[in-house]
Amino acid sequence: MFKQILSKLSAFILALAMPVVAYAHHPLAGAPMETFIHGFMSGIGHPILGFDHLDFILVMGASATFTSLRYISPLAYIGAMLVGCLAMTYGISLPAKELVISASILILGILVFRGKTLSSYTSLTLFGVFGLFHGSAFGETIFAQESTMDMDILMGYLFGLAAIQYTVAIGVGLVINRYMKVLEAIDLRVRLLGAMVAGAGSLLVLEHIEGLAFTALNIS
Repeated sequence: MFKQILSKLSAFILALAMPVVAYAHHPLAGAPMETFIHGFMSGIGHPILGFDHLDFILVMGASATFTSLRYISPLAYIGAMLVGCLAMTYGISLPAKELVISASILILGILVFRGKTLSSYTSLTLFGVFGLFHGSAFGETIFAQESTMDMDILMGYLFGLAAIQYTVAIGVGLVINRYMKVLEAIDLRVRLLGAMVAGAGSLLVLEHIEGLAFTALNIS
């Protein structure tokens, strides 16, 4: 029963997301957010348009599928992500967030590639810690674009942000179990997903390290 509800909810939210993804850069085509729905659309579009965030959600969903808390552990990410995003409204930013986000993609991609089944404690910890940094990046981007944002818009944005990411993460698990008939993390098809995401993560990490190195050389 719970799986059927999640499947229908996933289909509904993804259907809402499709028009949003059609925009080239910003879910509202660069227009300012003025209503709850505008905030909700931006929240849905932001992680889908940001391939680094989307890569993480995909491997998080794949990894969570083989834990004993498959529906709960992604909520550790969602909760921490919302905290990190809200913290930005008060000017509290996490250091080196882009580097940590890239590292999160690489680390989780490697774990999935190796066919590792995470313990409940490990999955909750990893997803929660990385969620803080992803949320801080979401907050920094959206609040830099919007000079003013009332509570309705903010709540819409956060709701959309949480809904789409949880839906994608759980949806990945349902596809792996129900349609691919995969029951173990060691399955090659799941490991290939981890390999592709780990490859993207390694390139992002190297890019950020290179940027930091050039910055340090210019300062010196």
